[in-house]
Amino acid sequence: MLSPTPLSLLCALLLCFPLAVIITITSPATTVPGGDPLPDLVPPPKTHQRFSPKPLPFPLQDDDSLFRVASRVDSKLPPGSPKKVAFLFLTISPLPFAPLWEVYFNRTPQNLFNVYVHADPSYTYDPPFSGVFAHRVIPSKSTLRFTPTLASAARRLLAHALLHDRSNYMFALFSANCIPIHSFNFTYETLTRSKRSFIEILENEVGSFDRWAARGQDAMLPTVKLEDFRIGSQFWSLTRKHARLVVGDEMVWAKFNQPCMVWDTCYPEENYFPTLVHMRDPRGVVPVTLTHVDWNGSFDGHPRMYAESDVTPQLISRLRKDEPRYGDDGTNGSDSKGRRFPFLFARKFSPESIRPLLKIASHVIFKD
Repeated sequence: MLSPTPLSLLCALLLCFPLAVIITITSPATTVPGGDPLPDLVPPPKTHQRFSPKPLPFPLQDDDSLFRVASRVDSKLPPGSPKKVAFLFLTISPLPFAPLWEVYFNRTPQNLFNVYVHADPSYTYDPPFSGVFAHRVIPSKSTLRFTPTLASAARRLLAHALLHDRSNYMFALFSANCIPIHSFNFTYETLTRSKRSFIEILENEVGSFDRWAARGQDAMLPTVKLEDFRIGSQFWSLTRKHARLVVGDEMVWAKFNQPCMVWDTCYPEENYFPTLVHMRDPRGVVPVTLTHVDWNGSFDGHPRMYAESDVTPQLISRLRKDEPRYGDDGTNGSDSKGRRFPFLFARKFSPESIRPLLKIASHVIFKD
């Protein structure tokens, strides 16, 4: 048998190369044994929105490491950098009011805010997050009412926001059913001019003992005594100082992170944050939530939900005029200059109410 010459081998390779290219291009996506096909890496579709944010970096997946590193970030903003507001969305569904938030954000420079989304991975998000919410979902875990998981998700949002941008100054938490009731400029000025956090901190509320003892009669001791236990809205706006305090806390969180023995009095998301801040820095807050909620006609622990027919200019005006309930911290809810603060956001709104909200957005909601 004749041995192939170098020249004949080269010719064979040149003849086979086009066939190899065709097979490579037309072959199906790679599969993982026992798993789904791995999708081809394609660039994200272009968006017609004003903003097309870059994907967030995710350096740490483990919560303990994430919180530890985030608690060590610089407490000071970069010199010459404008303060930013971090908008933290905690959801188990697509964001029904994304179109309204788009109008809200599209009216202001992008260098004044960041958006972060914690989306429970056990739910389907159709339509997917887009516009200012595209690529803003952080590594998320399942959340369940009457467990510490909602508070864990909020801590996770704070940690990623701290690590992502040193210019984040104020960190505001929202649910999927929250809406803005003022323009971005009005909200931005209110939040960034404050040196204190806005978090509702209520003492001696009805049911305080039952909530404190939900994990067992002495489970909170000795770290959290009953007289230190506080109740408040889960929707707050925290300064960078208090965001670092929350992600760096281990002692108080260890108590609230325990499973409850009495589930219907277990609301860690409404107790952990106000208790921690009260214990560590009570004078560093305005003890109020800036998110309006109507508890008249509440059901099963949920506040009133505004229907599509409820949305009118008069409703927005009333929400703005209502006075927030201030906790008892000795400051009467005002800052060092004696200023009192209006509601900036409101909840809960039904998904169908997006239509009338968009109709009055420009000439009512975002007109201060």
